[in-house]
Amino acid sequence: MRRAGPQDAAAIRDLTRKVYAKWTPFIGREPKPMTADYDKAVRGHWIDLIEEGGELVALIEMIPAGDHLIVENLAVAESAQGKGFGARLLAHAEQVAREAGFEEVRLYTNAAFAGNVAYYFRRGYRETARTALPDGGATVHFAKAVS
Repeated sequence: MRRAGPQDAAAIRDLTRKVYAKWTPFIGREPKPMTADYDKAVRGHWIDLIEEGGELVALIEMIPAGDHLIVENLAVAESAQGKGFGARLLAHAEQVAREAGFEEVRLYTNAAFAGNVAYYFRRGYRETARTALPDGGATVHFAKAVS
């Protein structure tokens, strides 16, 4: 695992677009991570990468915010799913949060992404809120204490 730099922005964008593309039919638009500015994100956020054979296969994007760490994006290539990379990256974010002195990790996902919602529950995250989206959907907010 390593921290991303400006040279990684294109690979981060490519992986994220591939991973999230499957959700477009569920919500009728590209999910937020598909439209993010990764040239900017690699400079202002903490993005850690996992590579196999020189190829980016998983990433986690984290943003420090007050007393907590936000997981803005967790993406694992389809070919690498089921290998524990997602759980490893979430555990990594929790460790990063502890080391930075944060009390909790927060993240969110679209309620239409039922598999993601269940995944976060299984990893000890609790639902803290649901907020309406302009398209009629909802965002599910999660948190997990790490202190």
